[in-house]
Amino acid sequence: MKVGFVGAGKVGCSLGKHFCVNGIKLSGYFSQSMESAVDAADFTKSNYFSNLDSLIEESDVIFITVCDDAIATVWDNIKQLAIAGKLICHCSGSLSSKIFSGIENTEAYGFSVHPLLAVSDRYNSYQELPNALFTIEGERAHLPALKELLESTGLLVGEINPDEKTRYHGAAVFASNLVVSLMATAMDEFQKCGLSSELLQKALSALVLGNAKKVLSNGPEAALTGPIERNDVGTVINHINQLSGLNEDIYRTLSKKALEIGAKKHPNYDYCKLEEVLNT
Repeated sequence: MKVGFVGAGKVGCSLGKHFCVNGIKLSGYFSQSMESAVDAADFTKSNYFSNLDSLIEESDVIFITVCDDAIATVWDNIKQLAIAGKLICHCSGSLSSKIFSGIENTEAYGFSVHPLLAVSDRYNSYQELPNALFTIEGERAHLPALKELLESTGLLVGEINPDEKTRYHGAAVFASNLVVSLMATAMDEFQKCGLSSELLQKALSALVLGNAKKVLSNGPEAALTGPIERNDVGTVINHINQLSGLNEDIYRTLSKKALEIGAKKHPNYDYCKLEEVLNT
């Protein structure tokens, strides 16, 4: 099967390069920016197309790698073309394959294919793709063929329910973007203690990466430590008294989640007083 891309940004370039180096034939790229299409084609040793019709004709699988807001518009153009038998995929984390309205009338098959990875670079992120989970959903009868295509290049693939795509994307935000927010909160408080950002970059590496590895290796219950897990009410009260505003809200909210984990880890502990403190 030959794979073509509509859109030549970071995801399109990265996925195309990964396919290329793993033996998948590319038809090439079409983009609103001819310069981007030419660059992507050069990067992946494929072709660029000056019109959408030609790309579609040359491709068996079409990846729509444009911003989320543009997917429906691109699809409206594609579904007017001869696409019977072709696999049409988008790479949005938040949108499902249901964005391909009317696809049942085209005899094509629609899917979402999302790398659970922050693709940050147009020319280097392809090297990180084998470490990411690719979640897929879409037309059931041809899902195995798409899964086989992805797995043949060494990608880890998992199927999800299309009705839960928004929840899935929200979960990814917890694990990615909101971790950045949490780290920023910790740095704010450390800097109030007089520690410089330079020292914190080194000091937090062992703490943060160590905890992340424990959670991923052993699960949240085994990894949980600290005053919440120990049911150290006095320490938690002292922490709250030092905090204010949004940082206090973050502490209380995440501590409630930690308390939930702690209760599973220690079913014989009486966390009632700690729960009361967190809800005050």
